[in-house]
Amino acid sequence: MSFDSGEGLTEKTTPFDTFAQIIEGKAEIVIDQIPHLLESGQGIIIPAHSPNFIKPNGRFKMILTTIKSGYE
Repeated sequence: MSFDSGEGLTEKTTPFDTFAQIIEGKAEIVIDQIPHLLESGQGIIIPAHSPNFIKPNGRFKMILTTIKSGYE
């Protein structure tokens, strides 16, 4: 995913853990109302069922990977 200044993702929850990795730029990822500022090369696990949203800090690119461990 790539975002321009002022864009982002609205608050959501998912039934699976998600790994978010910033590949270019900076973004603030808010998980359960706790902000985490990430820069290029950094990543974070967003736990399942945790409300979260992403606020860009200028232009940025990221990869979101859903971890469906134990899912059948």
